[in-house]
Amino acid sequence: AFPGVPRGRLYTIIMAAAASAAADGAEEPGMEAEAQELPLSCGGEGGSPAVGRSPEGEEHRDPPQASVSNGGDSESGKELVELKVIWNKNKYDVKFCLDSTGAELKQKIHSLTGLPPAMQKVMFKGLLPEEKTLREIKVTNGAKIMVVGSTINDVLAVNTPKEAAQQEVKAEENKKEPLCRQKQHRKVLDKGKPDDVMPSVKGVQERLPTVPLSGMYNKSGGKVRLTFKLEQDQLWIGTKERTEKLPMGSIKNVVSEPIEGHEDYHMMAFQLGPTEASYYWVYWVPTQYVDAIKDTVLGKWQYF
Repeated sequence: AFPGVPRGRLYTIIMAAAASAAADGAEEPGMEAEAQELPLSCGGEGGSPAVGRSPEGEEHRDPPQASVSNGGDSESGKELVELKVIWNKNKYDVKFCLDSTGAELKQKIHSLTGLPPAMQKVMFKGLLPEEKTLREIKVTNGAKIMVVGSTINDVLAVNTPKEAAQQEVKAEENKKEPLCRQKQHRKVLDKGKPDDVMPSVKGVQERLPTVPLSGMYNKSGGKVRLTFKLEQDQLWIGTKERTEKLPMGSIKNVVSEPIEGHEDYHMMAFQLGPTEASYYWVYWVPTQYVDAIKDTVLGKWQYF
């Protein structure tokens, strides 16, 4: 069939051609598999256009733009209340979210005055509760928020003697019989509960009322009333004869004890000097106001 080609040479050519055909046929399945692994389309649904090329017939679209806020609408949709924050003879007009807590208001006051929250004594009808919202404590537009605070050095200078005095008082109290059984107090307590004393609520803690605490006795058995002048940071102790105006910072400690048989009332003392002789005693203090009195006079950073 191939004249002029030797039989041996012809056999070699035929075998080489057959091997080449077999090799070409073995590559076909692999190529099909590779084709299936590629995207079904470069521009249709489910596919991605090739790098550097635009899919035919598809409009060019800009990438989506990220939303940008200028920070001015952070309170949008929230009910605000207008406050007058007063500190150190400075007044600040503040709009604040009605559903924010007392702790958050302290942070705002920090940004206004530079006073750290732990050093602030914030008052609105008594010491402002940190865990409650302004709505819960019924803050309204135009409300005055009184802030009392001093530098860390001043606080440390006052704290040290107060803490030492309190430790001494506690040690002495542990050695003695209950206060209400001691002779000096019995002569007042034996008079009985005053007829015009303010009603008490046992097992409840309340903020200070907006009116003076009245109808109580002092150590002489005379009537006494306590007025908390928060805007002046003063405690006024009033009797029939006179009214003493005491800066709250001058009061070293406050101690109290329930009256036996009348646990819904306390006897309370304000330490005005370094020793027990300087205690000013008040009897028949309604129990629901005891913690509020201590917080207001001594501040949150005191331990009692």
